[in-house]
Amino acid sequence: MTGDIRSFIRDKLGHDPKDIALFELALTHSSVSAQSYERLEFLGDRVLGLVIATALYRRYPNEPEGNLSKRYNSLVDRVTCAENGREIGIPALIRLGRQAREDHASESDNVVGDVVEALIGALFLDGGIESAERFILKLWGPDLETQQRAPQHPKSALQELAAARDLKAPVYEVVSRTGAHHAPQFTVRVSVPKLGDATAEGTSKQEAETAAAKALLEKLGN
Repeated sequence: MTGDIRSFIRDKLGHDPKDIALFELALTHSSVSAQSYERLEFLGDRVLGLVIATALYRRYPNEPEGNLSKRYNSLVDRVTCAENGREIGIPALIRLGRQAREDHASESDNVVGDVVEALIGALFLDGGIESAERFILKLWGPDLETQQRAPQHPKSALQELAAARDLKAPVYEVVSRTGAHHAPQFTVRVSVPKLGDATAEGTSKQEAETAAAKALLEKLGN
């Protein structure tokens, strides 16, 4: 397994690891051991944020802070992290306990996204900011390139639509929460009186609320 991880780091992260244990830890879920990826994920989240914020600052020198924030939020969110992690085959390497495997935790956006950030944290500690930045800009490159304009968050767009029509603000309600602790599934309904409602699912409350807002906007033709 260690050989597989070493090859993965070289091939996908573009780095020759000095401390392989760091990367093994980054791939270890808390269902396996109390020593898991969580601390590295905390660090990697900040490194990812710094690299993406710097890239946006340089790429869009004339954009105001508000637009940069919209771009930033869409690039570092859990879904984008998870999608990029799947792109390079991370789910197959995640170390899970038996119950977590049976619950298909390796398919969870939360778990895959966290592991991506943990690997970034390990890369930062093992190779420095240059190694982490090189990996992030390569993996996130297509996302940066396809952002033709600053995306508006669905929840903000829905709230602005309601305000423009002199309606009450959207109300979000958790309809259900299912799944294991490490792989939850939320169902959320959003409603705006006199406008409509929609329901959607997500692996976090925030993700489900965003999906519901997006679904309602699409329903309304926005």
